[in-house]
Amino acid sequence: MKQNTLRVVITGASSGIGAATAVAFARQGAHLVLGARGREGLEDIAARCREAGGQAEIGIVDVTDADAVATFAAAARAALGGIDLWFSDVGIGVVGKYLDVPMADHRQVVETNLVSHMNEAHAVLPVFVHQGHGIWVNMISLGGYITSPYAAAYSASKFGLRGFSAALRGEMHDHPDIHICDVYPTFVDTPAIFHAGNYTGARLTYPPGALAPETVANAVVKLARQPRATTVIGMPETMLKLGQFAAPLTNLLMKRFMDRWSRRAEPARDTVGTMYTPAPAASGIHGGQRRHGGQRNTALAVGAAVVGVALAARLLSRRG
Repeated sequence: MKQNTLRVVITGASSGIGAATAVAFARQGAHLVLGARGREGLEDIAARCREAGGQAEIGIVDVTDADAVATFAAAARAALGGIDLWFSDVGIGVVGKYLDVPMADHRQVVETNLVSHMNEAHAVLPVFVHQGHGIWVNMISLGGYITSPYAAAYSASKFGLRGFSAALRGEMHDHPDIHICDVYPTFVDTPAIFHAGNYTGARLTYPPGALAPETVANAVVKLARQPRATTVIGMPETMLKLGQFAAPLTNLLMKRFMDRWSRRAEPARDTVGTMYTPAPAASGIHGGQRRHGGQRNTALAVGAAVVGVALAARLLSRRG
């Protein structure tokens, strides 16, 4: 960094990982501009940041609107006097069989999880180039490596986002002080599970062992001092990458799991969650499910377990 006080912009900052990261940076004395669609959530997290020792301003922005993002970025640059790190953390999901989910919802997931990140990069990279330095942190997730039946649009968006980051990294090669950093957590206990669209007919819960949002936040804060291209949280990076080789078996196991799960889990009505409108009130940082270790019927549960089973099966088949 070129100075002691970090100047940080976070989108998706009104809840979950973005909110936890804002507070973590505030504890370091950072000056922050927080962006999201919902004013109540942003004001709640900005107040927490000030209590933690940082300075925080908010900006209401829908990051799927490129012009709105450009305006937000310009305002953030003016307020901070420059931008040292931009954390692009906006993301949504919809769970359900591909044909059961309306195309409008699939499109909204891709617009939010991929195009919005492209909008943000397009707005802030010129600032970095002008300054001669900057760190772009891209929230991707396990879904950038492991495909998820019942979440086809989410998989498409996250795989696309990983490719987008790789392309940006190549283009920024001649700017050694501009870093493109990707973050890949496994399951994280945030309010996102309550914000997701759901067409499974069953209530969504997190699997046992979901990470605390603060764990991811601390990893992002570390990138401000030690930027790196890939940060995997919740499992070894090598296992995440090896999981790609087991994709056919992983997909089959996930599909069978989801079919059984949706028949047995607690019923729930279809919902679009917060895909189109922000939460009506502050959502906070946590999802409140990390201590409920017995909840194994979950639309998100198979993740790491399926990867492990698939890898083991592949290795055993090679030994046979």
